[in-house]
Amino acid sequence: MSDQIQIQQDGRILRITFNRPEGNGVSDSMAAALSDAVMKAHETSDCVVLRSVGPDFCTGRVRDADFPPSPEAYSRRPEYDSIFNSYKALRSCLVPVIGVIEGKCMGFGTAIAALCDVSFASDKATFNIPEIAHNVMPTMVMSAIYDRMNRNAILYMAYSADFISAAQAQSYGIISNVVPEAQLDAELNRFCDLLLSRPRPAILGLKEYLRVAPRMDEQGAIDYARSLHSMVNTSAAMKKKAH
Repeated sequence: MSDQIQIQQDGRILRITFNRPEGNGVSDSMAAALSDAVMKAHETSDCVVLRSVGPDFCTGRVRDADFPPSPEAYSRRPEYDSIFNSYKALRSCLVPVIGVIEGKCMGFGTAIAALCDVSFASDKATFNIPEIAHNVMPTMVMSAIYDRMNRNAILYMAYSADFISAAQAQSYGIISNVVPEAQLDAELNRFCDLLLSRPRPAILGLKEYLRVAPRMDEQGAIDYARSLHSMVNTSAAMKKKAH
């Protein structure tokens, strides 16, 4: 698996790289490895950088060759758990996940791009949800993006299977920022340096609040903000002078 998904500790950054250069299709076993890495990331890191080698970020999900799909629906349902679990892991990761998107970003790739906390896309990147064109219901992807994108954008992409530009992807809420291709690494490094200059309690607290508060009622979200505000701002790390 280490040849298909590379996991490298780089100081306070955990770098996860899809390494199948001919499209970076992600298999179920790769998705499981991704889940395991991001769920443990907080033990060693203050952020995760997720990207790919080759021209394309991810051209979708590919099935592990040794595991053909079951013909029975009830038996087949848990075969998708590695994908759904990877979505959950990205949502649950305690530290920010930063996506770097180049080339084609399709299906599973679009889902995980939307699930990243901060993402940078090359101005040449393109995005789509191609499943319906292959007579596959795209509900796996939709379970990742239903709260990341507006309804009309989701249905347009799901029904049409058309590619959209990086600028459109930003307007739809899939990515954070569009960067000229030649400046992508420089912008990533600038942001990582900036993020790592922030106190760790604030890094963790920001993601914690946005992971929990949207599912609360108004008063619950306010009360949770009050509690988290008090906890984080009284921590010793927050009292250190910024450099």
